[in-house]
Amino acid sequence: MSDAVLLLAHGTPDTLGEMAEYLDKVTGGRAMPAEVVAELQHRYALIGLRDTPGTEPPPLTKWTLVQGRLLERIFSDNRLKTKVYVAMRNWHPYIADVVARMRQDGVTRFRAICLAPQNSRTSVGLYRKATLAAAEGMEVEFVAGWAEHPLLIEAFAEKLRASWKQACGETGARVPVLFTAHSVPTRTVTGDAPDPYPVETKRTAALVAESMKAAGLSEQDWRFAFQSQGVSGGPWIGPTVEETLRALREEGHQGVVIQPVGFLCDHVEILYDIDIAFKQIAEEIGLKLWRAESLNDSPLLTRALAELALRPYTTGAEVASIAAGV
Repeated sequence: MSDAVLLLAHGTPDTLGEMAEYLDKVTGGRAMPAEVVAELQHRYALIGLRDTPGTEPPPLTKWTLVQGRLLERIFSDNRLKTKVYVAMRNWHPYIADVVARMRQDGVTRFRAICLAPQNSRTSVGLYRKATLAAAEGMEVEFVAGWAEHPLLIEAFAEKLRASWKQACGETGARVPVLFTAHSVPTRTVTGDAPDPYPVETKRTAALVAESMKAAGLSEQDWRFAFQSQGVSGGPWIGPTVEETLRALREEGHQGVVIQPVGFLCDHVEILYDIDIAFKQIAEEIGLKLWRAESLNDSPLLTRALAELALRPYTTGAEVASIAAGV
């Protein structure tokens, strides 16, 4: 029986001209107004997307492929024949196309890991649906929700320590930390069966903050907000980053360190929303903004993915050994 791992990510267009088609995939066929398409083209252009394909893929695609290669390298180094595939829900390479290639390669059993660590019906649930539909007749184990994985928490803490130390050193004061995750429409997390997403995002943040205690971060030093509210209409969950930045300034703070804990690599929600839009807002209100580096090719993240990929195919001791990279 062949084993494989399928890493799943959101997907992003390769060129500015593909934006309308890409948004059609994201919204499930609901057309976006021309001004929305133009605004997103503008934002993507500011982070390097062009009218024609560049020499390397856009950041989200680039880093997801890197994460796949690093995971497969761990398997290879430990003489495991597990192959790693990467698929996107909203762009190439599509989940259905990658699963079809897996069939051709002889894969009959695989584990799918969604690279959105906090579980949500509006994101992870759609990945699961698309994967299971494409993999009919195959044995699939779907990893949904790994918001509290110790190696994920330590990976975020590792990046945050460096930025927080720098910020506190440059200001000569304790700089607050603002953890963020992508917002979702309020209607998707309320009702008879509440969605776990808001709880899991805040739990990730709380665990990273707990891990930072040894570095001096206290309970009073951090906040949480939701970012990147969409344009689909209706209320989205908050508090927003924008209102939280203003509240911090009103409290007398001179700076803030933002760490997004709902994203595993650079893409538009980080490179534009934080590095450009939020930084501009911070400057306008007299607040200096630092951002913790994204996980991207973090060895700790790769080890976390290895643990998720291997259980329960190997024993606990084997998982620990492989995840440690020995």
